[in-house]
Amino acid sequence: MDRVARSLLFVPGDRPERFDKAAASGAHEVVLDLEDAVAPAAKAGARDRVAAWLTDGHAAFVRINAAQTEWHADDLRMLQRVPSASVMLAKADAASLARTAQALPGRRIIALLETVAGFMDLPALVRVPGLERIAFGSVDFATESGVADEGEALTAVRVQIALHASHAGLPAPVDGVSVHFTDVDAIRADALRSRQLGFGGKLCIHPRQVAEVNAAFRPTSEDAEWARAVIAAFEASRGAATSVDGQMIDKPVVDRARRIVAESRTSPGA
Repeated sequence: MDRVARSLLFVPGDRPERFDKAAASGAHEVVLDLEDAVAPAAKAGARDRVAAWLTDGHAAFVRINAAQTEWHADDLRMLQRVPSASVMLAKADAASLARTAQALPGRRIIALLETVAGFMDLPALVRVPGLERIAFGSVDFATESGVADEGEALTAVRVQIALHASHAGLPAPVDGVSVHFTDVDAIRADALRSRQLGFGGKLCIHPRQVAEVNAAFRPTSEDAEWARAVIAAFEASRGAATSVDGQMIDKPVVDRARRIVAESRTSPGA
């Protein structure tokens, strides 16, 4: 990828009138949902509507039903006919992710980690060839595990996801949805907390969340100014340890500064 998506906006697969609106929302990625947002009786129709929109020249991720469901095989067959479709695998574990990657070679794949079994499988999951990124399905995970997503209760889980992704050389993972639709301060606070815990983006369930999520993960002008000053000082010192505004500057700090400058150049707009 040229840049890391910060906001990934879900759209129900049986609501085609919303597809274009989602694509124009400012979300860095659109995720057409064939799983939780679609009732069982509407799955086939939603699959056809998603395929038609993608075949009409659009590109998006498609959240497909979990491998153990009756709809998974039909979802895979549809994606095989639509080259512009990327895939988000619901309730992923290493085995189901590997089978999906084999069925869709060369596709962008996000593994949605939302079960206890998937979490316990993290070391293997992050090493599956073809995996692009992990997303945390925090709502389903909290429901299954009995650990409420409140306060710091799931912090240890989130940090483990971020650490395993980093160790495997994957981009920073995507955190789960915020339940807030209209409270922009709460949306921004949730996204900033995700960033603090090592995540690089958030799943969104409403267009109103997109701008706040994008802003929370984008380096500020102060961040970029600090980073440029650090790099300039380090280059002037010819690689020796130096300082900027009383802060010791060595290679790890410079590496962080370079990441900030790169993100400032490539971050999509709000």
